[in-house]
Amino acid sequence: MAVTGSISEEFNCLACPSCDLVFDISKLGEGESARCTRCGHFLTIYRENALHRVMAFTSSALILMLLACSFPFMTFKASGLESVMTLPETALKLWVYDMPGLSLLVAAFIIIIPTLMLLLIFFLVSALLLNRNYSWLPRVGRLVYTLESWSMVEVFFIGVLVSLVKIANMATIVMGISFWAYGAFSILFILALSSLDRTQCWNRIEVLGLDEWGTEGMASKKAPSERLGSNE
Repeated sequence: MAVTGSISEEFNCLACPSCDLVFDISKLGEGESARCTRCGHFLTIYRENALHRVMAFTSSALILMLLACSFPFMTFKASGLESVMTLPETALKLWVYDMPGLSLLVAAFIIIIPTLMLLLIFFLVSALLLNRNYSWLPRVGRLVYTLESWSMVEVFFIGVLVSLVKIANMATIVMGISFWAYGAFSILFILALSSLDRTQCWNRIEVLGLDEWGTEGMASKKAPSERLGSNE
C-alpha cells in the first residue's frame, strides 16, 4: 500500500477486515485509496469533502424517489387499450394476483429499503456535518451497511430495461416521469453509498465522541473495520 500526501490526524490505524493486518493510513492524500498488501482487500479512499458529496447525492435521491412514486411509471398501449402503471403498482399488482410474499419483497427491495437507507444516511451525515454527537450514530452506521446488501435498486431497473426490449414489439410503451426519475435515482443512490466511506465516517464519529467525553470515554475503541464492517 503506497500512501503519500497529508490527511487529518483523526486517520491513524486500520485493520484489514479480511486478514486483520494493521495499516497506518494517516498519510493518505486527496483521492488516494488503500488496499491490504496481504490479501488485496479494499480498505478506504480519502476525499476531502466526502460528507458534503454524500449529502448532495442523498438529498437529490430522496427528491427523485418522491417523484418516482408520484407519477406514472409506464404506459402500455395495444389494440386500442391503454394501461398506466405507477412504481408502487409494480408491487401491488403482485398482491392482486395472490402473491403477497413476492409483493412485499419487491416493495421492500425497490422502495422501502432504499428510502430507509437514504433517510438514515441523511441523519447520519447531517449530524457529522453539524459536529453533533449522538448515541445512535454508531447503530445507524451499522444499519446502513447491513441494509446495503438488501437493496436491489439497480437490479430492478436493469430488469425493467430488459423487459422493455422483450415486449417492445407487442405494445406501444411510453416511459413516464417516474421512469426517468427512478433511473436518475438509481444512479444517485449508488453514488451516495459509494461516497460514504465507512472508515472516514467512523473516524469522524470517534472524533465527536472524544470532543464530548474526552479520551476516557473512548477507552474501548475498536478499529473502524470492526465497528462498521468491510468496505468494498
